[in-house]
Amino acid sequence: QVRLVESGGGSVQAGGSLTLSCATTGLAFNSVCMGWFRQGPGKEREGVAAIHTSGSTLKYADSVKGRFTISQDNAKRTVYLQMNNLQPEDTAMYYCAADSSLFPAGCGLLSEGFNYWAQGTQVTVSS
Repeated sequence: QVRLVESGGGSVQAGGSLTLSCATTGLAFNSVCMGWFRQGPGKEREGVAAIHTSGSTLKYADSVKGRFTISQDNAKRTVYLQMNNLQPEDTAMYYCAADSSLFPAGCGLLSEGFNYWAQGTQVTVSS
């Protein structure tokens, strides 16, 4: 059974940092597409970052390039999202997602490609 468990959300002031974690079970972690998505108040869900754990794909939304970093720890079967220089527009519910059927070329920021989702964690950035 696949399970994704998120942690690490919270409230920070603009310019601050947070790291989100997504611990996985039930996946072949050495070859899976993992993504981070967010949905802000009154906004559609958007892809933030994606990584194929084989090491061949790494993608970021333009809005977070240079500020957010997605990474993996194979021993812990965990994916991280390091978020620096957070801004009020980053306020959203953040979701970790996975799909073991996506090959590296198909691993990206479109939510339709992911069939396993975590519960979500709130990130609030105040000005």
